[in-house]
Amino acid sequence: MNLNIIPLTLNFKFPAGTSRSVLRKRNTYILVLEGDNGTQGWGEAAPLEGLSTELANGGSSFKSFMDNFGKQTLTTDTINRINSFPSARFAMEAAYLDLQNNGERVWFPGDFVSGRTKIPINGLIWMGSKSEMFARINEKLQDGYHCLKLKIGGINFNDEVELLKYIRSQFDGNILELRLDANGSFSTRNAEERLKILSDFQIHSIEQPIQTGKWQEMAKLCEENIVPIALDEELIGLHGKEWKKRLIDVIRPQYLIFKPSLIGGIAETEDFISLSDNRGIGWWMTSALESNVGLNILGQFSDYLNVSMPQGLGTGQLFTNNISSPFTEKSGEVFCIPSNKWGKLPLN
Repeated sequence: MNLNIIPLTLNFKFPAGTSRSVLRKRNTYILVLEGDNGTQGWGEAAPLEGLSTELANGGSSFKSFMDNFGKQTLTTDTINRINSFPSARFAMEAAYLDLQNNGERVWFPGDFVSGRTKIPINGLIWMGSKSEMFARINEKLQDGYHCLKLKIGGINFNDEVELLKYIRSQFDGNILELRLDANGSFSTRNAEERLKILSDFQIHSIEQPIQTGKWQEMAKLCEENIVPIALDEELIGLHGKEWKKRLIDVIRPQYLIFKPSLIGGIAETEDFISLSDNRGIGWWMTSALESNVGLNILGQFSDYLNVSMPQGLGTGQLFTNNISSPFTEKSGEVFCIPSNKWGKLPLN
């Protein structure tokens, strides 16, 4: 097999704010495995600046690997090197699955890819000014979303509370599920107080209220369960099942959130799911701002896992130059329209 790595730069439709930075462009790589008969299997490696371990120290080793491993024969050494980069491993696993299924962009055969099943998703509300977030919330509500996820920590906390008051004045918790993502923006000093304030608004869960690495402090918040805690960034960089077990058993979170691109791929995610299910911990899948290649993989993977709760897969419409695909988002659900054809690579 030959390996071809195609770099892509995706452009955001608007500056996408988090508590860490404002995103305007998204660099990613499409990995293409080509068999002897010309059949192609696709995967996507999409590490995130500031989060992915493979981009530590400027990410020079990862970027060198992806830039220099252009079209060439796939060898055992190449595979071993890919395994040291979480997003590249995810891309390789996906590309191999696609190739096994005749290179038709079918990673997990099932009802989702055939258009018979829809997956509920949360509507993502990016950080911005109070008026910008207010407008985005209204838009999602009018579009028929039954679950919203708000990124908080980027504006004044009191303004964020006012937004939550507005939402709950329109829709109670039986009609609209609210998830929050703090991206570690609370301090260990104010986290408990802020969670108590937020608990008045029927919050489903809050992702990563405090910074990663503070296991005992996080465990205390999870035990108090003022607002159910979901771990996200905390899962990044854990190697081996024993470290995963130790994290889960020390913190005992209410939920885990899986980004396969950041935690090592499909097999690593399945390890986490097995540990979660055995301990009665809820979980869902979410994208790491991949292109439609990655979103299709995650959608099919979620269907394979028989998910029922809303997933975090509503990011395909963020970019002006996303590759066209059967993946469709509408009214709080994602689904495939098989008659919609895939675009061609490279995009740019």
